Amino acid sequence: MEPKADIGVFGGTGFYELMKEYEEVKVETPYGSPSDKIAIGEISGKRVAFLPRHGKDHRYPPHMIPYRANLYAFKKLGVKRIIAPCAAGSLQKHVKPGDFVVCDQLVNRTFRRIDTFYDGPIVTHVSFADPYCPELRKIAIDVIKELGIPLHDRGTVVVIEGPRFSTRAESRWYTQMGWEVINMTQYPEAILARELEMCYVNISLITDYDVGIEGEVPPVTAEEVMKIFKENVDKAKKVVLKMIERMPLERGCKCGEALKYARV
Repeated sequence: MEPKADIGVFGGTGFYELMKEYEEVKVETPYGSPSDKIAIGEISGKRVAFLPRHGKDHRYPPHMIPYRANLYAFKKLGVKRIIAPCAAGSLQKHVKPGDFVVCDQLVNRTFRRIDTFYDGPIVTHVSFADPYCPELRKIAIDVIKELGIPLHDRGTVVVIEGPRFSTRAESRWYTQMGWEVINMTQYPEAILARELEMCYVNISLITDYDVGIEGEVPPVTAEEVMKIFKENVDKAKKVVLKMIERMPLERGCKCGEALKYARV
């Protein structure tokens, strides 16, 4: 019998430190293997599953992450809520490196990722007007404010295919559209969670200014991104820990009813 979990977290190996004891399990899915083994332990009386979306050794670039396997594995374990911190770039001057953004909207600019579990024969159209769980967003915002971390309590993340970074022209376009955050992993992660009726919240850890910001902004490098991300990962762990502690046992949102009116 497989172990069970209530809450899922996408994060690197550093997040395992939140649990005093945990077991690693291999979960098989109809969509192949997840990015890595899943660590399951207890935090504040709740069962929590951790999965590094890129794999422990960062073997999966953003466009090759087995998104469907990752989300299905969480569902198979009983996960109902997902906290999804990620490194991201800023598209606006007022959103500074080191800031956290709890996104409320998403724009998909990826083009070669499988982004649904429902290929037929039952046609399914899931509402995605508001991509992120309102209940989890409120908990995240309250916790981040209490911890004194610079916060933007809303923002649109544009998700690019990767693995390359944007050209200046592409980035300038995203900035002119008024979008705040740029990232490579939020899609299809967020929609797959919705299709499986799981709550999902994103916390973007801003690591850099994207190259389309007006003025002379040097091109971003992977080294710079990881440096700022590592400086902020301890803050992110505190946020995740406090969010888990604060989550009510029962969900008060509609995420668990995503399929109710979606079937044709």
